[in-house]
Amino acid sequence: MNRKGTTVKTFTPKPADLTHDWYVVDATDVVLGRLATQVADLLRGKNKPTYAPHADSGNFVIVINADKIALTGNKMGKELYSHSGRPGGLRRDSYAELLEKKPERIIKAAVKGMLPKNKLAKVQLDRLRVFRGAEHPHTAQQPQVFEIAQISQQAK
Repeated sequence: MNRKGTTVKTFTPKPADLTHDWYVVDATDVVLGRLATQVADLLRGKNKPTYAPHADSGNFVIVINADKIALTGNKMGKELYSHSGRPGGLRRDSYAELLEKKPERIIKAAVKGMLPKNKLAKVQLDRLRVFRGAEHPHTAQQPQVFEIAQISQQAK
């Protein structure tokens, strides 16, 4: 095989190519893991043809109706752990308690676990906005509706 004359160009997005679109996702009756994977892909920008793992081509994502999310299996009995980084700073909250008081934390923790563990992940996670109800203050950005077709089987 003679490969002397062929060159393959790898596309690398320039800063001018990077756009940050706004999407709104309704979490009503969507299983937590399915929602988190879709939102993580949007935050990373994997839905764009200009995606590159090292470039920040991610989008802003607004998740509404976080309190109506579906948890499968025995997750109501499980607990979400977080640590403040200080001695004795381990925090343990049950999913049932969090679903009533702070459902935003459940979604943020699930999406954070599905992002890569690097410096870019913090920037991308900061673009996630989670709201308990159907109202959000980002209507001026004119977010596109992102539909997740597969809803929970228990909700049917």
